[in-house]
Amino acid sequence: MEISHFNHRDHPDASVTTALLLAAGTGSRLQPLTDDAPKCLTEINGIPILQRQVRCLHQCGVKRLVVVVGYLEHRIREFLDAWTGDLRIDYIVSQRYRTTNNIYSLWLARKEVREPFLLLECDLVFDPFLLADMLLPDKMAIARMQPWMMGSTVSLDPFRRITDFRVGHSEVPDDSRYKTVNIYSFSLPSWRRVVERLDRRISAGKVNDYYETVFAEMVADGSFSFEPVLFDDGRWYEVDTLADLQEAERLFSDDFRLPTYQLAEEHG
Repeated sequence: MEISHFNHRDHPDASVTTALLLAAGTGSRLQPLTDDAPKCLTEINGIPILQRQVRCLHQCGVKRLVVVVGYLEHRIREFLDAWTGDLRIDYIVSQRYRTTNNIYSLWLARKEVREPFLLLECDLVFDPFLLADMLLPDKMAIARMQPWMMGSTVSLDPFRRITDFRVGHSEVPDDSRYKTVNIYSFSLPSWRRVVERLDRRISAGKVNDYYETVFAEMVADGSFSFEPVLFDDGRWYEVDTLADLQEAERLFSDDFRLPTYQLAEEHG
């Protein structure tokens, strides 16, 4: 499948050229694969998730990648050292990765990221073209609920505005709801408001929360409004378990297999 590069001329107001990747966790549900490798280096049909993500970001015009690392951080650094293109890579180290959740990783980025940016998790694999509409600020990627989906969900009002952000898995199926894909974009003013809320929670010791709790709170009180971007027209999968890995390999079975060493050669 040929993948075209995102054309910024099609989106003249695009301003997101920085991406923040959260990759500090241990990936315990993918053991034994993560016993000696971080979750983001798990291979989908021979291609590490991180490699897929970096290629997608590069194709979409991202110039800077900020990575929050923790567990086996040296493996991530070694892998990204192979990158010789024009992508600037900066690291934030979480020393508390074993005892904190993603809210803490996001909070750690508050001083390092001072521009509009794209936020994504390290366990996502997706078709690159899906990112095109996420490169404008204050977007949230969502998809219609499917039987395999678990986690946070949202509803849309008649004006297609995101409402009723629910954090965590609902035991009651609801076809009217949408699954959050865990990809978001932020303008600088919105990010500053988010940081204020993150500060409050971290100061209160709530380091094991999900960052979605902050987003849900802000959507509920009207202090932040995401515009939805539907991911229903392409493939995406969140790889948390060995069963997820098997399904992701089935879903992306027709991908062009690119050896890891070519990551640097493509843009060297």
